Amino acid sequence: MPRFGGVRGGSVPLVVRIAELHCYPIKGCAGTALADSRLTPAGLDQDRAFMVVDPEGIGRTQRRMPALARIRPSVEPGRLVLNAPDVEPLAFDVREDGPRIDVEMLGKPMRGIDQGEDAARWLSDFLGAPNRLVRVPPDHDRVTDGETPGTAGYADGAAVLVTSLASLKELNGRLGERGAVELPMNRFRPNIVVDGWDEPFLEDRARVVRAGDVELGFTKLAIRCVVTTVDQLTGVKSGPEPLRTLAAYRMIGKSGVAFGVKFAVTRTGSVSIGDELAIEKWDETVEQGS
Repeated sequence: MPRFGGVRGGSVPLVVRIAELHCYPIKGCAGTALADSRLTPAGLDQDRAFMVVDPEGIGRTQRRMPALARIRPSVEPGRLVLNAPDVEPLAFDVREDGPRIDVEMLGKPMRGIDQGEDAARWLSDFLGAPNRLVRVPPDHDRVTDGETPGTAGYADGAAVLVTSLASLKELNGRLGERGAVELPMNRFRPNIVVDGWDEPFLEDRARVVRAGDVELGFTKLAIRCVVTTVDQLTGVKSGPEPLRTLAAYRMIGKSGVAFGVKFAVTRTGSVSIGDELAIEKWDETVEQGS
């Protein structure tokens, strides 16, 4: 198994900058690029606050319904707007409270507030299958796993996913060597993309991260699934990449391939593109790989 994640300069803190911010209001649907955002205990404001479910309350994801990627939601004060190619957008008032229903997210039982018939009909028509839309209730008490405890909406695993441009550059270099097409960062659906160091996967060793008043605590590496093979513009699975190439140098035991790091929010605040992001604590036990 390859080793990775070394730090040049030993334990000297390195500072990078936030290059991109992305919020995904509906789990599995397209993201929204942001200039700034409030960071709540559950991550970027409104991130994965909604989820599309089947009639039994099972959450839909791009694993089995890649066309979700073509839906581009936008959040307005008290309202949600659903947009998709070749259909009329739907705007409706968000139901922030009301009867709770049982839902399931990747096998985990949770609760949700149904968003009504108009949203259900719009999603069902566009996706070609019966669907409903639910929102995280205000008393959502989910506790996420990993090294640092935290919470999240309907996100996989933890509140914030961080990637770096250096890691994508390394991957695209290896894809090019295979004669494969370079891929955009949206294949990995990150919340925060950082820039400022040359070494790929240096983020793997970050354990405490600070940006202004905001603080993040490491939970675990992001083990990637088939969603990374979905073209996020067309909503179509496009082949074995990037998983095939990542498997050659980013395999983590029997867990799978890693790209990106998941963090819990340990101190809330606001973040903006261009903000300095300082690594306050490193994991010094992981050695650098090739």
